[in-house]
Amino acid sequence: MISIHGPLTSKIDPLDPRFSKLVDASARLAHKDGTLWGPSAEREAKVRLNWVDLPRASRALLPELDALAAKFRNFNRVILCGMGGSSLAPEVIAGTFNKSLVVIDSTDPDYISRALEGDLSKSVVVVSSKSGSTIETASQCALLEQRLINEGLNPIDHMVIVTDPRSPLDEDARAKNFHVINADPHVGGRFSALTAFGLVPAALLGIDVSTILDSADDALTLFQGPQSPAVSTAYLMSYECGQYFALSDNESGMPGLSDWIEQLIAESTGKNGSGRLPVVIESSVSAIGSYAPIVTFAGRGDLVVEADLGAQFIFWEWVTALICFALQIDPFNQPNVTEAKERTSTLLEDWSSSAPVLAPVHMDGSVEIHSEETSLQEALNHLVDLVAADGYISIMAYLDRSADAHIGELRRILAQKSARPVTFGWGPRFLHSTGQFHKGGPPNGIFLQITGAAKTDFAIPGKDFSFSTLITAQALGDAQALASRQLPVVKLHLKDRAAGIAEILSAARAII
Repeated sequence: MISIHGPLTSKIDPLDPRFSKLVDASARLAHKDGTLWGPSAEREAKVRLNWVDLPRASRALLPELDALAAKFRNFNRVILCGMGGSSLAPEVIAGTFNKSLVVIDSTDPDYISRALEGDLSKSVVVVSSKSGSTIETASQCALLEQRLINEGLNPIDHMVIVTDPRSPLDEDARAKNFHVINADPHVGGRFSALTAFGLVPAALLGIDVSTILDSADDALTLFQGPQSPAVSTAYLMSYECGQYFALSDNESGMPGLSDWIEQLIAESTGKNGSGRLPVVIESSVSAIGSYAPIVTFAGRGDLVVEADLGAQFIFWEWVTALICFALQIDPFNQPNVTEAKERTSTLLEDWSSSAPVLAPVHMDGSVEIHSEETSLQEALNHLVDLVAADGYISIMAYLDRSADAHIGELRRILAQKSARPVTFGWGPRFLHSTGQFHKGGPPNGIFLQITGAAKTDFAIPGKDFSFSTLITAQALGDAQALASRQLPVVKLHLKDRAAGIAEILSAARAII
């Protein structure tokens, strides 16, 4: 079941005509009405609404999932290659059930090196890509397949492919006789938590996925009528919270849920110069200023959403669809994610085999400054000074989210110094999440891009470039996309990651 409470609920007004329209929209959503989001969205919406039925429809997968778990029962390590919705939901499921899942959702060679540690002979590799052409996942898949071969292992015995029917990955994997599980092609990637993308890794980890579906199914019964917690939450997010709200899954027992919701809402709503930007914070008592209400999933918060994990998945998908109805935004497309991919591809083609060495404008200790500021202190002060009264700062760290995790402290420091929303995203993962909002949402963001020299690198089998070149192209391509919109981008490059992170944090703490 699911319930909402907290001070923010006092702003719910059932007499508001906009609330009544959301009640009606929720009823239409239950019947998969593709006209909810306006004429321009209708064509795509009509083929993207099967997620509404997943709490029940996905039960058809249970026998296949049981057979899969049995086939790999002697394996003690699950590695998942995927991006966006293909990795965020499985990571939440694993964390909620206290299972160990190795997630490769990066092109940073240092991060990939760490993820490859362990006994591949006892590992099963899940390769998840809805389109079957995601460059990150294709590159990760090629590397893992080659590594298995190098260790004298048959990739067919160690790899499971999850993708849409007839995708390039589907056709290639079937031609090679890999174990393939097709997901429902009528469900968008970020709405796919309850499809094979979320459930296959869970089953391989030994999780009873039927309990997740049961929880979601129970929640569905509460979404209709004026008492619907989904309608009430969508009303608050659409009309009472403004552009921002903060999310904290601290103490919820569902680590990573905030990151999953961030992607779902930011990528779905951040279009046409509009949208809602969730700001993932460390805890509900973080120093974040007064810019936004705090949403939590346990304990205290301005809005507390209490439910089991399956219910949380379907609840936030429903809420997102209703917010998009209120804003008249197509929830199922992601035009600027596609733009970032195209810019990356163009750079890779132009470079031939390796990224050019970009000379910094200035150096400060271990950090290259690729803008006019002469020091880190000046660059970070400039960042805080630039953010408008209605704007936000986004930190985009193309680093190792394990070894370099302490750079995340910069989010809290800049939020405290600026009293404005500050988001933090690991590159290139955020390109499949808040990256859409950055370029398609309100043009009031200030961007800090941080890259770093890697200690290692890997050639990508079948390509003439390496992971280091790929992540460089992704960072530069995204910076170009932001700059083309006249959005400010401060770029820092760490010649030494540990030293550079320490220097950045020190400079941030010294901001007056």
